[in-house]
Amino acid sequence: MDGHGDRVESLLFSEDGRRIISGSTDKTVRIWDMETGACQHVFTDHTGAVLHIAHSPKKDQVASASVDRTIRLWDLGTNSCCQILSSHESAVLCVAYSPSGDQIASGCDDFLVRLWNIATGECSHVFGSHSGIVWSIAFSPHGDQVASASGDNTIRLWDVESGNCRHILEGHAGDVNCAVYSPKGDQIFSGGRDGTLRVWDVQSGTCRQTLTGHGNAIFCVTYSKRGDLVATGSSDKTVRLWDVSVAGSRHISSGHGQEVSQVKCSPNGKLIASSSMDQTIRLWDVETGACLRTLSGHSNSVFGIAFSPQRNQIVSGSADKTIRLWDVDTGACQHILTGHTSTVRCIEYSPNGDQVASASDDETVRLWNATTREHCGTLNGHRGGVMNVAYSPDGSLIATGSMDHTVRLWDVGTMTCSNILIGQSNWIHDVVFSPVGDQLASASGDGTVRLWSVTSRECRQKLTGHNDTVASVDYSYKGGLLASCSDDKTIRLWDVVSGQCLAVIQNLQGGVYGVAWVPSTDANYLINGCQDGSVVKWQVIEEEGQHLVHPCWIATNGTLNVTGASIQGVRGLNPSSMHLLRQRGAIGEPMSQLHEANTIPVASMISQVRQLSDGMELDSSPVTNLFDGDRQQVDQRIDHRNSKFKGRRHHPYRI
Repeated sequence: MDGHGDRVESLLFSEDGRRIISGSTDKTVRIWDMETGACQHVFTDHTGAVLHIAHSPKKDQVASASVDRTIRLWDLGTNSCCQILSSHESAVLCVAYSPSGDQIASGCDDFLVRLWNIATGECSHVFGSHSGIVWSIAFSPHGDQVASASGDNTIRLWDVESGNCRHILEGHAGDVNCAVYSPKGDQIFSGGRDGTLRVWDVQSGTCRQTLTGHGNAIFCVTYSKRGDLVATGSSDKTVRLWDVSVAGSRHISSGHGQEVSQVKCSPNGKLIASSSMDQTIRLWDVETGACLRTLSGHSNSVFGIAFSPQRNQIVSGSADKTIRLWDVDTGACQHILTGHTSTVRCIEYSPNGDQVASASDDETVRLWNATTREHCGTLNGHRGGVMNVAYSPDGSLIATGSMDHTVRLWDVGTMTCSNILIGQSNWIHDVVFSPVGDQLASASGDGTVRLWSVTSRECRQKLTGHNDTVASVDYSYKGGLLASCSDDKTIRLWDVVSGQCLAVIQNLQGGVYGVAWVPSTDANYLINGCQDGSVVKWQVIEEEGQHLVHPCWIATNGTLNVTGASIQGVRGLNPSSMHLLRQRGAIGEPMSQLHEANTIPVASMISQVRQLSDGMELDSSPVTNLFDGDRQQVDQRIDHRNSKFKGRRHHPYRI
């Protein structure tokens, strides 16, 4: 839709959904036909840039806020201006209709909020305690309250009837650029120059959650009909989707010091094990994300780990050429197996737990008796390092993937190769059998995942979408989903029957090297390990034919960040720790004695889903009375303000 002569500042649909209304710095408001894209009408009465527009909930009417210090009401039926509201002494930045449609609230560059009676055109209240520009204005769903977001780092809640300020919401570390009420009116979602999304309790005026993830200022916020999902747009060029359905978020705890090479879940679904280039294995609580134990002993990177299906034991393989058996309860190393002449890349228990298979860069797979810890056989045949190994669910077959670009199937009883699966054009980084055992998935450095029939040995599906090495794959416990992770910083979820990609988790911190499903029959939980040493737990929810991915917790290296975490009843926090947690957004009252902390689960960040802006530098600041004097004087005043307030948010009506 072409027609505006300058930047479009505001956009909305008409109530009937047939038209689009736009406001621009070219001083016009345009009406567009939704079907044809044709411009139906242009309103040209404003003498300054149009910065914001709002649609009446009751009439076919639009209000526009302008730099010319006025608000104009436009009748879309007659295409005429039916009211001019003019009392502001500076540019009007934002405007909102009340739910009943008989009032309008406006925010201004003069730090004031005004409430207008539409029928009379008179200003009924002036709310004047902000000390900064009013960037955003919103009515509560019941119409009894107005929220104003300001450059003074606060949000103020105003009583519509009395004009009194009910609450001052403080917490943002910079301009509050946007604020909206939840559908029920019990919460406010605000986005700020500090890059955080905050969730506020309207009744108490307290901050319930502080959600971090954006790399720059948040300029717009909206929500789903139920109010459990909130979307934010930022100058970091991303839109983020947040789950705010639970009043608290787990803390982000310390993770590995280097890349995570693999993640595995215990058979009972209560523990997660992660291996890393930092030469350690870490055990995590699935529910809380707490690191329970660090297993140290390897003298080089740890590449492979596996839980015993029968014993309370973990086995690990390392670049130090050894295999170690660990006690899960104590973290003690029980035994060291030697025999490989190069890096041990992968290790697996047989389904009944009586055998261990280890894959190595020495081009062999070694089989070990799990009880006697003796070497009981070697699988030879690959012409390159063996990257991975997997047992079939019944334990009769072993699948291996190699640097020679092939997948081999081995008969466990005879220790002979029964088939060679050829098709991928790079190293095979992972192989895994489906829960039923009728299908095998292989992940390759060529960026593809292939699904093979175990009976016919033919390739059923070629899954494409990753644009870099696919490092790991895993079937869900019900077998209908497959997760794959890649060096392209994404995780993809696939339908194993159709081969369709159902969801993508994007822009993770570095390459993703390990992915695993948590054993569960009532929910789908996914674990991944990243290049930056972090471990993340996700919940996958199928809703109305779509797969939504919600993060539950994240463990990262070297940083303790809190995003609305509850410290209610937590023991063992000294005053300094308590101050730090509260400074980072924690809520609740801790207890004083050492005890295992209880963490309230919630999902926060989902994923970065698309680019939002064009990379414009955000370097300007408040400008008042733009049209006092000629164009040259205005430009001079803008340049002066830009230099004075360098680094503040981009001003929407810079000319």
